[in-house]
Amino acid sequence: MRLSRYFLPVLKESPRDATIASHQLMLRAGMIKQSSAGIYSWLPLGFKVLRRIEQIVHEEQAKAGHIAIQMPTIQSADLWRESGRYDAYGDELLRITDRHKNDLLFTPTAEEMVTDIFRAHVSSYKQLPLTLYQIQWKFRDERRPRFGVMRGREFYMKDGYNFDLTKEDALHAYNRHLVSYLRTYERMGLQAIPMRADSGPIGGDDTHEFLVLADTGESEVFYDSAVTDLTFGDREIDYDSVEQCQGVLEEFTSKYARTDETHDEAKFNEVPEERRRTARGIEVGQIFYFGTKYSEAMGATVQGPDGKAVPVHMGSHGIGVSRLVGAIIEASHDDKGIIWPEGVTPFHAGIVNLKQGDAEADAACQSLYDALTEAGLEPLYDDRDERAGAKFGTMDLIGLPWRITVGPRGLKNGVVELTSRKTGESEELAPDAAVARLVEIYKAHGIGSA
Repeated sequence: MRLSRYFLPVLKESPRDATIASHQLMLRAGMIKQSSAGIYSWLPLGFKVLRRIEQIVHEEQAKAGHIAIQMPTIQSADLWRESGRYDAYGDELLRITDRHKNDLLFTPTAEEMVTDIFRAHVSSYKQLPLTLYQIQWKFRDERRPRFGVMRGREFYMKDGYNFDLTKEDALHAYNRHLVSYLRTYERMGLQAIPMRADSGPIGGDDTHEFLVLADTGESEVFYDSAVTDLTFGDREIDYDSVEQCQGVLEEFTSKYARTDETHDEAKFNEVPEERRRTARGIEVGQIFYFGTKYSEAMGATVQGPDGKAVPVHMGSHGIGVSRLVGAIIEASHDDKGIIWPEGVTPFHAGIVNLKQGDAEADAACQSLYDALTEAGLEPLYDDRDERAGAKFGTMDLIGLPWRITVGPRGLKNGVVELTSRKTGESEELAPDAAVARLVEIYKAHGIGSA
């Protein structure tokens, strides 16, 4: 993509109503435009990041054996009356009446809808275990939407639902989701800590939230600093192994880590004083086990091994895909702009031509662009007739992890400059060596075809 042909409406100043870094930078970098309170259009740069995150979520769900579906955003109120949540959910539920006077709602979550699908098509325990999930737009009518995509009314979310014969099977599904989420967040360059949480209107006794530590987080969190030393890394896991999944759960949840809603001061004081930490956290996902709450209310049963009908055990598991865009920026930015991790960056490298119109510089930039594209990477070529400072400022603002700077002086010496956005360090390399370096870097993230 050439920047002269791209739609990137950057702003010089942050709008006054943007109070946190992610909201300011997403507006300034031309990623989003507010449509109304808590509702945004996703412009090309923001949409690319959203799709990068969505793809990682899909890949990790597939590895865990979960199956993607797509459910409607508009649901019948009758399903929610069956579960008892239609009147209990509160004012966040956007209730709608169509021209035929049918009561509908814009989905905030889909336990009822997916349970209805299950009961229509699954009748035997031999069809279990089953986990269905979707990535779909949701709506919750927040009283005071704020912080951009971090606390919007419309949001893009992965919501998954497991159906199992027994509680033990369902708790294995819970553990399986925890493992897959740890892998998902680390691929995005995030450390998301699972913390004991409150179930809220979804219900159930077993639930963990995944929180990214950030000063602008909406939740106060209390934790043992030892949890920040844990990483999943590139270890292989057998998702069918109860022992392996349980082992990961115990490894990542045995240390104290709780939100303010479930904080236990007495247990927290058992943590060595030098490791007690209080901070703010951004919720980016949550997993629930709620047993037979929905299956009993809605008649979702299967024939068990003894021939008798039994309600299935269920859980639900969510990742805030659109919220993650903001969370990543909150965790990775500086005073110049965004710093994208390699796994989610909208473009893998920026190419800056210091002398647009110079035949040698233009040819070198085009050659770099072609070589990176051939290697399965997506470069963004700044071919605008702008000053170098303006080009560098744009690249710093939009936060691409790597920049290749091309100018006549360097080309006379047979080199271009490769710069890391994260460290600011630059290195002069031959053009083909710069391409090879980027290919190697992204190969480590499973990106590219070379």
